[in-house]
Amino acid sequence: MTVLQNSLLVILLHGVGSNGADLAPLGESWKARLPNAVFVSPNAPERSSFGAGYQWFSVAGVTEENRPARITAARPAFDTVISDIIEENGFDGHLDRVVLVGFSQGTIMSLDAIASGRWPVAAVVGFSGRLATEHPIKPSAETRVLLVHGTSDPVIPSWETEKAETELKAAGVSVETVIEPGLGHTISIGGADRAADFLETIAGKQARPTA
Repeated sequence: MTVLQNSLLVILLHGVGSNGADLAPLGESWKARLPNAVFVSPNAPERSSFGAGYQWFSVAGVTEENRPARITAARPAFDTVISDIIEENGFDGHLDRVVLVGFSQGTIMSLDAIASGRWPVAAVVGFSGRLATEHPIKPSAETRVLLVHGTSDPVIPSWETEKAETELKAAGVSVETVIEPGLGHTISIGGADRAADFLETIAGKQARPTA
């Protein structure tokens, strides 16, 4: 299968208790600016521990101490979801054209995917998340990252994004951060637009025919 010039596979990863359909409109809003991109918004593999939606890992009784182990345990199921999407859409062997976009727990898993070295994708866009991967981290320096977070987030504080930026930059990753004053645990129109700008840059960087 031929991967089109300027094409990207953008995989949108929702937060805990949500589902793929909730995040899919974000991809729809980017289509006009990224006409050659493929957008996929899957459900996480587990039903939520709290009875509604899905989860990448359980947050029931989660603590700073046990969160990294839960993320590690969630990797096989996460990797299966990502691998299947890449194969189904003809991007095998083209991780340089794959982008992970996460919200909240989806950001946690996206950042773990690159920080662990398992998925050296073109880029990650993370909204309202944190880096909670066990150290040492070993991301690819080729992956670019955009992190967006609101200062009034009551679920995950915005300093978690600043901490992630520091740790990823120390590991050699190019990171851009947008901290939005007064924004809660959500994706703003401005944040979505900034992400679209970023994705256009990623698409342009990869603008070469690939067989």
